Amino acid sequence: MRSSIKLAIIATIAGVIVIWLLKIFNIAATPLFSNIGTFLANYGLAGIFLITIAAGTILPLGSPALVVAASPFVNPILLILVATTGFTIGMTINYALAYRLGRPYIQKRIPAEHLEEITHAWNKWGWIIYITFGLIPVLPVELLAFICGFLKTRTTTFLTLSFAPRLITFTILTYFGQHIGTWLGAT
Repeated sequence: MRSSIKLAIIATIAGVIVIWLLKIFNIAATPLFSNIGTFLANYGLAGIFLITIAAGTILPLGSPALVVAASPFVNPILLILVATTGFTIGMTINYALAYRLGRPYIQKRIPAEHLEEITHAWNKWGWIIYITFGLIPVLPVELLAFICGFLKTRTTTFLTLSFAPRLITFTILTYFGQHIGTWLGAT
């Protein structure tokens, strides 16, 4: 768990450095931004929805980065709702698999020592951990969905605490992305 927090701090610092470098090298004038525009023209919100579903599972697809990159090009309200719903569906897949398949399935995905550490921390801190991981984009909240399913957490509680923090996170990331897009000259 401590390694996840350290990783989040490192990723945040790296993100600030990358944004600063993007501004220095005038990235808005490169084909990268036109490629994002092309992706959105071809696949739109449906593409974002599918990617965020996959990212909500164990696949490391970087949905927060996608939301930030797409935000200057699409309606912010729709982007927030589509990304949050897609990510919640992906996490619900993890939850359902762990709920139905139990310990053998979980032990294939999470090493036994990590599972024991997570379960102990979960019993002590529970929803505080889940909400914190849900609010910080680089922390692996998807793994906690497995724990919730494994521990047979009530479905309504799981869905509420999966959707609400990601709604807040994707809202912040969308408006951050719009401001960064303007600052970089992409819009």
